[in-house]
Amino acid sequence: LIGATYPRAERNRAIGVWAAASALTTAGGPVLGGWLTETFGWPSVFWINPPLALVAVGVLLVFAPKDGRIQRRFDVIGAAILASAIGALTWALSQIGPSEAQAAADTPAPPGTVLTIVAGLGIVGLAVYAFWELRSEHPMTPPRLVENRAFLGLNVATLMVYAGVSIMFFLLPFDLVDRRALSSTDAGLAFLPFTLGVGLLSNFFGGLADKIGARAMLVAGPAGAALAYILMALGRDESLMLGVLGPMTLLGLSFAVLVAPLTASVMSSVDQTDEGLASGINNAASRIAQLAGVALAAGVASFASGHEVGLAVAAAASIGGAFTAAITPTPAAAKAGGSGGT
Repeated sequence: LIGATYPRAERNRAIGVWAAASALTTAGGPVLGGWLTETFGWPSVFWINPPLALVAVGVLLVFAPKDGRIQRRFDVIGAAILASAIGALTWALSQIGPSEAQAAADTPAPPGTVLTIVAGLGIVGLAVYAFWELRSEHPMTPPRLVENRAFLGLNVATLMVYAGVSIMFFLLPFDLVDRRALSSTDAGLAFLPFTLGVGLLSNFFGGLADKIGARAMLVAGPAGAALAYILMALGRDESLMLGVLGPMTLLGLSFAVLVAPLTASVMSSVDQTDEGLASGINNAASRIAQLAGVALAAGVASFASGHEVGLAVAAAASIGGAFTAAITPTPAAAKAGGSGGT
């Protein structure tokens, strides 16, 4: 919708406004969720979703601009292959670490045959998906986009960055509630520096990216996030301010720097006719990364030092995202070199 409404020269700022609105509404989620959990129990957090979805659909029907439609058939076989592969890998990641009985006995978990087989099937499934997409008449991931170095690199960076932040979001509530003895509501409030940072600053950094370019922000954002995870891991025994709120503020600033330039760069890396498809693929990449990150966090959390190990993995993933962004050609350079979508 943003691609259909705003020219590319104004897209960073528009995406910044979108990211800010998303973050500000998300800011109330952990707080409201904590209050609902304390008052009515955890199932109640799902009650508010249907009416909000109806409101969103109504707003879109009234205000969304009309744009051109390109008829595409859905790649059912490709979707089934990819879902099966991701499901297998997600399960395998979640099984890393000792079981509850092994954790209680403080014994290491031997590599399981079933775990190895399922992980192998997941990897094979990804290879089969790539093979199928090359031959499908209606691929979910058209080869021309995969051959676009800018688009591919930006999506790899997206995978790494969002895997890292999802690991942190999974692990931190356990530390806040179980070890620091915060209530569910107070634990939700601890995330406000992140969401408010993104909400209040994304518009500014989106406009700045329009003026100075996105590359520096695509590197600085993940690097700052990695530093925030390291500070959380090292500050586990520090006060709430030093060990959580300070790093969370840095994380919010880092994602404010990153989100709008990253999304705008992905959109700018393809031809206009592929912008909707590119947006969908990038969104899917971030969701897959979050799924994998949560699964991995669940696995490493069973170790005695699972909190620190998980945050170290999150930091490594973010550094990988920064490095990938640094070596990825800019969208303009990729198109000039003939690797853009055609």
